[in-house]
Amino acid sequence: MLSKMVQRNALALVLLWSVPSLLGQPTYSREVSRIIQSKCQICHRPNDIAPFPLMSYQDASTWAEDIQRAVAERRMPPWKPVPGYGEFRDSYGLTEEERQTILSWVHAGAPEGDPGDLPEPVVSSGEWQLGEPDLVVEMKEPYTPPRGKDTYRCFIVSNPSQETLYVNAFDVRPGDRQIVHHVILYIDEKGLAERLDQRDEGPGYNCFGGPGFELSFSSMLGGWAPGTIARRLPEGIGIQIPRGGRLIMQVHYYAAGRTSEDQTKVGLYLTKGPVERRLFYIPVVNTRFEIPAGNSNYEVRANFMVPPLLDAKVIQVFPHMHLLGKKIQLDYVDLRRNTRPGILIDDWDFNWQGFYTYKEAIAVPAFTDIRLRCVFDNSANNPRNPSNPVRNVGWGEGTEDEMCLAFLGVTFDRENLLPFSGSQR
Repeated sequence: MLSKMVQRNALALVLLWSVPSLLGQPTYSREVSRIIQSKCQICHRPNDIAPFPLMSYQDASTWAEDIQRAVAERRMPPWKPVPGYGEFRDSYGLTEEERQTILSWVHAGAPEGDPGDLPEPVVSSGEWQLGEPDLVVEMKEPYTPPRGKDTYRCFIVSNPSQETLYVNAFDVRPGDRQIVHHVILYIDEKGLAERLDQRDEGPGYNCFGGPGFELSFSSMLGGWAPGTIARRLPEGIGIQIPRGGRLIMQVHYYAAGRTSEDQTKVGLYLTKGPVERRLFYIPVVNTRFEIPAGNSNYEVRANFMVPPLLDAKVIQVFPHMHLLGKKIQLDYVDLRRNTRPGILIDDWDFNWQGFYTYKEAIAVPAFTDIRLRCVFDNSANNPRNPSNPVRNVGWGEGTEDEMCLAFLGVTFDRENLLPFSGSQR
């Protein structure tokens, strides 16, 4: 009698385990696939930055234990802004419910579920994150940087058009991600880079500290650093490339252990409708600091006061530090001393950087004080510290130097291009 009861109980348990939905357990087909599709496949797809794709149940089940570990430790997906400290579009951070769904799925044995529950697959965008660009520009020929040091090299890329263009998004594709530290795209309206290029042998010209010509608010098209994901600007906003303007690609190489050929390229996505306002990039930066050796919590501050008559709206923000970075915070303080949070990243990782676009543009009228706070760990306990023994570190362009910097993508309230938008693409 006891043996039959044991058998019946064992059979009941087998039936329960084999039908996860009876226990409310998630399956890949019904819940997990939708989370992976919306939050993971932007990187975990063939030939992109992630080390393996997550395009099918076979992919996800193969890497289930790694997924569980990364999600439990909140390392993946690598959405860095602290929730609630600024509201951003296109977040690929997991909600707590999504996190628990993935952890429960792995804990239950990563059940597949009914393939009939799968969502429609996302149409492949190919090599480019936003699909095929309107224009692709690239270095004219490959360049091999010297091994073992920081190299800044500027390349004049093909002039995309003889007409004024407005860029809605761009996607940088480094030729070799292992040696490209970052890329900044400049606009040369006066042809000054041609002379610099002619004086320097080989592809491009050396440009440590900048592109070699005077910069203005309209000189920067954008940039890329490890982890940056291409995103479109809000409707009606574009970055202008004036007629005849040349694109200058400044590439920072850091070929520490090895070097190789690089031929970085950029995909440009143009605005399709009328452009009301241009986007300009303004830096908030401190270039005069020194982080003492051994200090694990050293604070650096910077600020930018909005000048009279330049009332603006902040559309996006790009925070930037190097390997000693620990925390970065941006706030907007108005004349009444009211503080509006801009962005807070409290677990800085150089390998995951990006442009963050606000859900609603932040108004910064004249005399708004934009405040930046950077915290660094220059101790021997910091596993990313490149110096052994540790040393004092200050501002610099090199990988082993530091930066306390945030680029703000802004539009100016007093500019309105709509009366002249008839000839725009």
